[in-house]
Amino acid sequence: MNLQNTENQVSTGLRINTAADNASYWSIATKMKSNVGALGAVNDALSESQSMVSTMTSALNKSIEVIDKIKNDLVTASQPGADLNAIQTDIAKQQASLISIGGSSTFNGQNFLETSGSTVNLVASYDSTNGVSFLSVDTTQTALFDATTGATSGILGISGAAYTAASILTLNITAATAGDLANMLTDVETAIGSITTASSILGSTTTNLTTQQGYVSNLSDSLTTGVGSLVDADMNEAATKLAALQVQQQLGIQALSISNSNTQLILKLFG
Repeated sequence: MNLQNTENQVSTGLRINTAADNASYWSIATKMKSNVGALGAVNDALSESQSMVSTMTSALNKSIEVIDKIKNDLVTASQPGADLNAIQTDIAKQQASLISIGGSSTFNGQNFLETSGSTVNLVASYDSTNGVSFLSVDTTQTALFDATTGATSGILGISGAAYTAASILTLNITAATAGDLANMLTDVETAIGSITTASSILGSTTTNLTTQQGYVSNLSDSLTTGVGSLVDADMNEAATKLAALQVQQQLGIQALSISNSNTQLILKLFG
């Protein structure tokens, strides 16, 4: 039986393989293994969240580039004698680009830019006592607009504070006065500042996700090591013990063989 147990330890690498081996340690190790599995799922979710946030961040940064072009157009339009119709044609193209960028920034059904705003909870960790914990993103701070047609909210969809007749997406300078253009420039500067802030928020979220992923990985390694200390066999000790038991078995067989042989000789003497 000792030989069989030792062979099982060497073949499986486990000192405690079933509850019969040690009910207490087996139970603890089973729960810890379950948590390691859950943390693996958390790690996958964190990787997905990083890709999601990266998608939104890239779109925001691209939006800033496009709005900079609108700002340049407004500055050009402020020059006396400027062709407002021609400049408006370019502004309209930039507005269409902004709508395209925000509307297409979807990752796994999530869009932080084309939204009316809500709190998105990204899976951050898990423990058996408290369950799943989250990193939250307030998309009211990242929303560019709430719809690709007829937007009424968001950084680009809401009517300006200075030029209240239109939003960034609906600016039209064909009949604008010098005062209108100045107010439009003020609203554009405000929008750039708001998008920069939104990008910074997502940047901080990315940093937090990376930190959390490192923590989850370390925690998973610690739990795995803990499970090993409870149930893993000492392979050097087990291998040495196996060799000793195999020698004992061979000696026992030889002794039994010699004993049987001597018995046969004695029987021959009486035969």
